[in-house]
Amino acid sequence: MSQAASFLRVAILGIVLLINGFAFSAEQPWTVLPPTPELPQAIVSGRLNVNDIEMWRAEFGSPDGMPVLLVHGGLANSDYFGAVIPFLVDEGFRVIAVDSRGHGRSTRSAQPYSYELMASDLVAMLDALRIPKADLVGWSDGGIIGIVMAIRHPRRLNRVFAFGANTIPEGVISNFAQAGVFAAFEKRASGEYRKLSPTPGEYESFLKQIHEMWATQPHITTEQLKMIRTQIVIADGRYDEAIKQSHDRYLAGTIPDARLVILPGVSHFAMLQNPPLFARAVLDGLTASWDD
Repeated sequence: MSQAASFLRVAILGIVLLINGFAFSAEQPWTVLPPTPELPQAIVSGRLNVNDIEMWRAEFGSPDGMPVLLVHGGLANSDYFGAVIPFLVDEGFRVIAVDSRGHGRSTRSAQPYSYELMASDLVAMLDALRIPKADLVGWSDGGIIGIVMAIRHPRRLNRVFAFGANTIPEGVISNFAQAGVFAAFEKRASGEYRKLSPTPGEYESFLKQIHEMWATQPHITTEQLKMIRTQIVIADGRYDEAIKQSHDRYLAGTIPDARLVILPGVSHFAMLQNPPLFARAVLDGLTASWDD
């Protein structure tokens, strides 16, 4: 199947699912924040010593499958991929869902947050798992981390699927977190942090540090993007609350041979709002022939 046909299949699937969804809800799907799913039963999970923290991960599928890292967005945790993981496992992937430093079940240190630091955490995680090279599916901050890895650690990556990512602060819509679905997400993130974190009483300081990172980072230049040789899909939801669509187009047009995929009927939280659509786009991005 050609790349164009694969992307057409994604679009058709999304439209069908949206039509079915309207039968049960008068609300537009991209205006709703569905519940955070639980992770499937893992074959192994727990913390590993990674740089100066203990980083939590859960693994799913065959240990002999192609490894793929799932990297969540800021303030979130790996549970947000819970409804997507079975689709990847069914296709034979070895899925490794991680909680980034300070997020979810992972610890943090006194080091200031940066995307470069979190990218180095993933390299150290691959080292700890003795994985020389992996695919990476990143959502939001996870997508930024994937792009940083493609610049700084390209030998550790096969392909990257970066959803809802920006490479400069100006790529973000102003005041995106103050209302609507994103505001509901931040409220939910507070409870999830207190439930999962090894430091449940430190959410406010954690939130402040992440907001500071969002306001001041990343600063990836056009020249750096042009040097990328990793195969990257730049993906987003048609109704993303946080990322400018013009920035998506800039990334796809600047990174050599990058593909642009805009998913219909979803926002920044596509993996919750339409897991089959999100998963199909990921699988097409990781498995389709790049020469089509």
